[in-house]
Formats: sequence, structure tokens, C-alpha cells
Amino acid sequence: MIKKFKNWVIALKMLWREKRSVLIVYAVLRLIVIAALVLSCLNGDYDSAFICVLVLVLFLVPAFIQDRFSIELPSALEIIILLFIFAAEILGELSNYYVNFEYWDTLLHTTWGFLCAAVGFSMVEILNRSRSIRFELSPLFLAICAFCFSMTIGVIWEFFEFGMDYIFHTDMQKDTVLSAFSSVSLDPTNSNIPIMISGITEVSVNGQELGLGGYLDIGLYDTMEDMFVNFIGALVFSIIGYIDVKHNGESRFAGSLIPRSAQNSANDSPAPSGKQSHQ
Repeated sequence: MIKKFKNWVIALKMLWREKRSVLIVYAVLRLIVIAALVLSCLNGDYDSAFICVLVLVLFLVPAFIQDRFSIELPSALEIIILLFIFAAEILGELSNYYVNFEYWDTLLHTTWGFLCAAVGFSMVEILNRSRSIRFELSPLFLAICAFCFSMTIGVIWEFFEFGMDYIFHTDMQKDTVLSAFSSVSLDPTNSNIPIMISGITEVSVNGQELGLGGYLDIGLYDTMEDMFVNFIGALVFSIIGYIDVKHNGESRFAGSLIPRSAQNSANDSPAPSGKQSHQ
């Protein structure tokens, strides 16, 4: 028991030296969430309490991934993940940032695209750097894989949002108020000609005015905006990953964002760019 405790202390000291910034951010965010959890329970707000518990569990995901799959997450990327979880659930859901700040959801979807591209890139790059597996791809192909992986996850998430809205009548696909739209359904000749309606200031449903000052779009604009900013986040990381592989992993900035295999980082060195096969 004493030996295990000493080993735990030694491991903690090493972790403090290597990832001090991550531990500080993790501790601060965790204390805030625990305080919110206690306050929610005292107020009888058990829905908010559930979100707090969920966040505390999600905070363990980076450590679980590193331990379970022997992947080394750079400190900068790990901090971004922790802040993303906190911003999405605690600030977004509990503090109503999604409603009070117009571009909060856009910011998070951009970050989500960036993080998903990091995951997709690392999945292929870890194999690409391993000497035990004969699997070498060009930097461009790696970047394309990361980009496509991120966009696929983004599409699946939008499917999930639509499913929740359609089945459970939530409003995950936020509505947009428009002053104009065009539709072929309004063409009296049925000639597939879009008819434009502009200058909309009010809409009535079943004879009752909604008081929104325009036409209510139910999710299309929100979905397309989410996909577009996901595209931007994925593209940015794919370019960073491409530059990193092109320079044989020597870019300090890219290295601070790209997950590595813990085993490969210790035992493997990247193959010279001239010997990479381009598939």
C-alpha cells in the first residue's frame, strides 16, 4: 500500500511538471462545476444538477483516452477540450449563453469542427508514424482524411439535432427570423418558378400574430451555418496538420495541437519526407 502511494505521488509530480497548465485549468473548471452542482441541488433544479454531473464525467474523457488508447494529448489541445465542454454545457445550457449571445453556438460549432479534425488526423497519423505497420500516406491525404472525418461527424450531429426536434419537439435547431424568402410552392402556374416575398414584418399562425417581426425559419439557416463553421474549423486544423507532416513533425505550433501515440512518440521518429509514398 505504501509503495503504491509513493508511486502515485511520483506520477503526480511528473504530471505536474509536464502538464501544469492542464491541471490548473482542470481544477478551476471542476471546482466551478461542483459549486454549480451543489447550488442546483439546493434549489431543487435537478435538470441542471444532471448537466453538472455529466460535465464532471466528460472532464474525465481526455484522461481516459490517453490511458486506454496510449495516446498523448498535447496540453494546448487538452485545455481546448476542457474549455469546450465547459462552454457548451455550463455556460451554454445552464447560463443560457446560447440564447443571450447570438454567436455562441457558432463559436462552439467552429471549435467542434477543429477538434473533430484533430481526432481524425491523429487516428491516421498514429498509424502513419508507426514502424510496426506498413502504412504511409502523403501529407495531403492525411489532411483530407481529417477534413472528411470532421465533416462526417458534423453531419451526424445535425441528424441528431433534427431527430431530437422532430421526435421530442425540442429546439436544438435554433430558428431564424427572416424578412424575405422565395418558394416554388407559391408559383400559381406550377412551372417551378421561385416566387419572392420580401419586406415581411409579421407572420400569423392560426390567426395569431407571432410578434417576431418577420418570417420564422425553423432550423434550415441554423443547420447550414453550423455546417459552414464546422467546415472552417475542419479546414483550419487540416492545414495545420498538413504543415506538420510536411515538415516531419518539427512545427512546434502544430505539435501543440496534434495528438500522438505515446509509444510512437517515445520509440518512433517520423520518416523522411522523401521516403513517404504518395497514395
